[in-house]
Amino acid sequence: MTGNWGRWGAGDETGALNLVTPEVTRRAAGLVRSGRTLSLAQPLGPGTGSPPHRPGPQRFMNRDAGDYALGARSPGGFRFAEDTVQLPTHSGTHVDALAHAWSGDAIYNGHSQSSTRTTRGAQRCGAEKLGPVVTRGVLVDLVAAAGGPLAASAPVGVAELRRGIAESGVVPEPGDAVLIRTGWLESHDDGADYFADEPGITEEAARWLAGHDVALVGADNYAVEQQVAASGFPAHLVLLHQHGVPLLENVALAGLGEALAAESRSTFLFVFAPIPLVGSTAAPVTPVVVL
Repeated sequence: MTGNWGRWGAGDETGALNLVTPEVTRRAAGLVRSGRTLSLAQPLGPGTGSPPHRPGPQRFMNRDAGDYALGARSPGGFRFAEDTVQLPTHSGTHVDALAHAWSGDAIYNGHSQSSTRTTRGAQRCGAEKLGPVVTRGVLVDLVAAAGGPLAASAPVGVAELRRGIAESGVVPEPGDAVLIRTGWLESHDDGADYFADEPGITEEAARWLAGHDVALVGADNYAVEQQVAASGFPAHLVLLHQHGVPLLENVALAGLGEALAAESRSTFLFVFAPIPLVGSTAAPVTPVVVL
């Protein structure tokens, strides 16, 4: 068996999110202390950056004040504005669905790669299969551990993951969402080099996380894994393809790092509810933390 293939049945398209059981959610609820909430999402709009191979988000106004200036009717004085937003699903803070990456002829769980087509999108393992979960979040704060943002292309291996968890005795448990703060977003948010040479997890680190049965892995960069001259995305293949672990990308973690450091903790209640975009290989998401 490849990774988690077949673990939840031959037809499974949800992957490691199956590990977030009602008991896991109940235990995570016990982490709430103050009830303070934090959004981990980037603001998303036409100004949101995109790598060179993707178009950026665009907005088109369907109705606005200009229509009324040109004489549009206002029944009973009522006026309104509406817009249409067009964007790549891998824009801003988003989750990679299990149809996003594979090698060979099969995507996660042995489903045929031919199930992803231009006309219908991902008929298997699309974003709509990633249901909402509430679980324990674990912050790996490498900025705090290193004293600043990681350098370009810095590898995040198993030793770095362990060192970045500040709370004594905390290790990833089944069903956890592990979020990795490299400092890349906060140090390169306005730079043209944000989409190149980012630090991130290695293949070894990906296997370590998968071995702990985590449900989600996220980071404050656009690919989660280390970007180097060598081609390929080995951590994507380990987590998404082999183990069915969705990846959260472009997660805003600076505020969370500061809040957790003030309370000397690394764990928190984590709420994950992506937009169920049918047949899409990713979906925008606003991850929410409750402290």
